Amino acid sequence: MLRHEFRPGKLVAGLFLAATGVVFAGDASGLWETPWFAVVPLVVGGMCLAGATAALDRAIRGRGGIERD
Repeated sequence: MLRHEFRPGKLVAGLFLAATGVVFAGDASGLWETPWFAVVPLVVGGMCLAGATAALDRAIRGRGGIERD
């Protein structure tokens, strides 16, 4: 049994934020050069894609939650 409901929008957001961290960790360790403004398309693009994923998930699954009388 699952402990919580799967939220794909949060997964996508986490993956893009982790990718941003990896890109800047590689820059900090000297493996490659990353311009400082590279964070903008990674984070903003990831958040837009996460929002679209969450909206699609909600459209497919419906509102969900507890129904009250």
